[in-house]
Amino acid sequence: MSINMHKWAESVLTSDKRPALPIMTHPGIDLIGKNVQEAVTNGETHFEAIKALQQHYPMIAATMIMDLTVEAEAFGSPINFAPHEVPTVSDRIVSDFESVQNLNVPTLEAGRVSEYLKAATLAAQNITNVPVFAGCIGPFSLAGRLFDMTEIMTAAYIEPETIELLLQKCTEFINLYVKAFKKAGVGGVLIAEPAAGMLSEDMCQQFSSDYVKKIVDENQDETFMVILHNCGNTGHVTQAMVNTSAAGLHFGNKIDITQVLNEVPANILVLGNLDPVGVFKMGTSQSVLQATSDLLEKTKDFRNFVISSGCDTPPGVPVENIEAFFGAIK
Repeated sequence: MSINMHKWAESVLTSDKRPALPIMTHPGIDLIGKNVQEAVTNGETHFEAIKALQQHYPMIAATMIMDLTVEAEAFGSPINFAPHEVPTVSDRIVSDFESVQNLNVPTLEAGRVSEYLKAATLAAQNITNVPVFAGCIGPFSLAGRLFDMTEIMTAAYIEPETIELLLQKCTEFINLYVKAFKKAGVGGVLIAEPAAGMLSEDMCQQFSSDYVKKIVDENQDETFMVILHNCGNTGHVTQAMVNTSAAGLHFGNKIDITQVLNEVPANILVLGNLDPVGVFKMGTSQSVLQATSDLLEKTKDFRNFVISSGCDTPPGVPVENIEAFFGAIK
């Protein structure tokens, strides 16, 4: 029985409690005594981490790991793994129009995709009191990993047709992946598009939002919600994010969240934006309590605000800091 996401969003907007949805699967990995590498390579371990976190903390939804290497690996990118660190892409695999033209759009059997779909399926089957949000990378951020982030910024200006072709292939695969998540029964997906924050608003619209909108238009409905994450946005591409029609927008700690809340329509959920490193990992329980309380006070007049971390919290966040965060909300 799938959760009606329109009704879920309405319940968040009308709740008399302050809703919380930090993006933090890594503490769940610690709870089950596993390491990061085990969780990002094994769907059952990944699910167990999500479930443990959901059982421990009062979050309005469950979230999967924000791993921005899964899709690049499926395309053939080499990936570096370490037991206690998030995976990273180690090299580019395309560099010009010809190599992009020859790039094949992968199947859902490539790389670790099937393990992430397994985690999503298990989570949807076993966590039924709240929606589960899967995670995937955004088109421009994926293209940047395949083409190299520095190189794509230059190429967007001098050979836009190459980047447009690459974005079409990235979007085709991400859309396929999101459809598979939807079929697995999760309530939505968080699309992480941090690299789009490096673009001007016009270029963000052209090279990111237009492609994200295709994914939103094909998948978002009453059973499935898209939340668009862009921690690179400092306030200059907020309208481009709104233009994707995503039902939720997730912001990083570099932005003034009250400015965002004044710019974004009141029916769109706005999530953010406590610093995942500076507050959650490096702070004390007292400083986390203070930062959380300050943000709740600053946003108290906005029904569509959901307090969250500004990005996926890294491995090694102290348990007492997580408890201080939820303590402030309570």
